[in-house]
Amino acid sequence: MPQNDLLTPTGPTAPPSRTAPAARSWLPALLHLLAFLALYLLAVCTPFGQRTENALLDGDAGAGPAWIYDLSGAAYGSTALPPLEHSAMPTLLAGLALIAAVTVIRRRWWQGCAALGAVVATIGAKEVTRALLPRPGLVGASDLLTEASFPSGHAAVPAALALATALVSSPRLRPYILTAGTLWFAVTAAAVQATYHHRPSDVLGSVLLACACHALATRLLPPAGEPAPAHPRALPAVALALAAIGALLAGARDDSLAQSLTFAAAGFLGAALLHFTATRKTPRPRPADGP
Repeated sequence: MPQNDLLTPTGPTAPPSRTAPAARSWLPALLHLLAFLALYLLAVCTPFGQRTENALLDGDAGAGPAWIYDLSGAAYGSTALPPLEHSAMPTLLAGLALIAAVTVIRRRWWQGCAALGAVVATIGAKEVTRALLPRPGLVGASDLLTEASFPSGHAAVPAALALATALVSSPRLRPYILTAGTLWFAVTAAAVQATYHHRPSDVLGSVLLACACHALATRLLPPAGEPAPAHPRALPAVALALAAIGALLAGARDDSLAQSLTFAAAGFLGAALLHFTATRKTPRPRPADGP
């Protein structure tokens, strides 16, 4: 018998195994913020980036040819699909109220405070960065194309609310709520591009800010004690497939296939990043050293 077997306690006399809390890294939040800054520098602060994105908004037809025009709130007397046009603030307030209600019902105070804080931080960061990060005139564009639009506030609302609602929901319902939130963001992100309100970099910047704030909030949370129930393995694929379909429909325009596909691709890419961030697993607990 090996010597290690003689020295290792077994049976009822063996000490119970202990685990130390898993080390949580600041790296995800830092990576999202660095990606946000790199996106701004490339898309907004270079002639190449400005020309590329301005070309997507070049056209006399405006928002009319967008398939989602009738639901965008731009049409006279129409009702906007939340959070488009003037429905953004009511949607944000309703979402915060819903998160607070779920927090009280489930009595998950830490998760609720983190979720509310992440939403407020996302919207606040959007306002600050919009004010501090200019769009320099590098290519002689018209005044309409030089207004600050990075990042998008309309895209930040569904991104922040989707991540926060998934955080406070029960483990059994969380994947389905996240699926709906991912689809919601994909449709919104593609729609604000198709109606010429925002560029692809604007919506991607918003989701990067939301993911950074979500990563910071979950970094400060204590380890979750809720068991994770089994869900269909195909559910993530279904969520991304629905997001792709929603982005394609919301980003479609009658006058340009290239624009439609670009808007849809940006909306889907942001939705996939949001879904990955919300489902990223935390490290497993490490065995504690010592007796």
